[in-house]
Amino acid sequence: MRTLLLLTALTATLHADKDLPLIIKEDFSKGAHAWKTTDDKKWKLTEIDGNQVYELLGKSSYNPPYRSPHSISLLKDKIVGSFVLTARIQTTQTTRGHRDLCFFFNYQNPSHYYYLHLGEVPDQNSSQIFIVNEAPRTNLTMVKEGIPWKNGQFHNLKIVRDVESGKIEVYFDDMAKPVKSTVDKTFTWGQIGIGSFDDMGYFDDIVLRGLEIKKGRPQGKPSKK
Repeated sequence: MRTLLLLTALTATLHADKDLPLIIKEDFSKGAHAWKTTDDKKWKLTEIDGNQVYELLGKSSYNPPYRSPHSISLLKDKIVGSFVLTARIQTTQTTRGHRDLCFFFNYQNPSHYYYLHLGEVPDQNSSQIFIVNEAPRTNLTMVKEGIPWKNGQFHNLKIVRDVESGKIEVYFDDMAKPVKSTVDKTFTWGQIGIGSFDDMGYFDDIVLRGLEIKKGRPQGKPSKK
């Protein structure tokens, strides 16, 4: 009964900027022990103006089972359904159409998850919300505006996921108006993660609020095994 009440309260407050149960507040001041990467050699802790951040150094030596990002660092041992995630991020890649940072959510395994691609120039493979569902990534959005990265500057990001309604909303610097949004109910639980398709950048001040749930069987298409 208590879990049901919490779920009801969570859904009701997802879009109201009210406090949700805090799952993790990560500023990387004590390291990155809570994270598991696809390639440890491409991640390190870096000090920027006296502040420690988590740095991605480029494309990881990881080949996913389907066409999808290579560089991923997942938050370990935390399974969530609906959530609100905020972070400070900065790209250190030289400007180009598909320079990006990515966020992963409802990640169940390398073949079942969503990810947000924060690409500079939008097209069917850049600057969209994607799903990986036992097939190469497919875009769930087709927005016509890219991400206005500014070299040498941190930006604020917020992702809102409501599994009951299926809503996914993304905010970039302006927390009043989403820059990307869609509705999809394929995956309703999983890990969250950070990274990029094949670029570089900084991650800091990650705050994840929501309700932890138990891991279930992978959702989406039936397993081919």
